[in-house]
Amino acid sequence: MLDQLESNYDCSNAGDDLPKLMRELDMWKAKAGDDASKECIETINRLENQIAFIRNKCAIPH
Repeated sequence: MLDQLESNYDCSNAGDDLPKLMRELDMWKAKAGDDASKECIETINRLENQIAFIRNKCAIPH
């Protein structure tokens, strides 16, 4: 997970950041299963938000 995403995010990093975030999201989702803790759900939500932010800011299709 990236520490901070700001409005001045450099889209040239998206090629590296997006695959990392998506792998991390997949790992958390697999770990969560049906019995996810509050921390796990919050982490999944934050990762999904980071991915959506980068895609929207950098005009990357879903």
